[in-house]
Amino acid sequence: MPPTLRPPRWYAIPVRVLLITLIGTLICFAVSLLVGIIGTVTVSALHHVHPDMTIAYRLIALPTAVVAGSIIFVLALAMEIRHYRQSKTLAALEGLMDTRG
Repeated sequence: MPPTLRPPRWYAIPVRVLLITLIGTLICFAVSLLVGIIGTVTVSALHHVHPDMTIAYRLIALPTAVVAGSIIFVLALAMEIRHYRQSKTLAALEGLMDTRG
C-alpha cells in the first residue's frame, strides 16, 4: 500500500511565509550592506576623506532590504497559496481514487 499524504493545513502558510521573508530580507540586507560599505569606502578613498558608514546603513542597505522584503513577502505568499491549493486538490483526487479502487 503506498504511503498517503496528509491533508494540507492552512495555518502553516503564514509561518512559512514569514520565515522565508525574514531569511530573505536578512540576506538582502547583509549583501546590500556589504556593497554599500565597499562603495562608501571606495568613494571616500577617491575623495581623500574619512568614510561615513551611516550612509551605507541608512541610504543603501535599509531601503534595499525593505524593498526586497516586500517583494519576497508577496512572492512567497503567492507561491504558498498556490502550493496549498494544489495540495488540497491532489488530496481530494487521491480520496476519490481510494474510494473507487
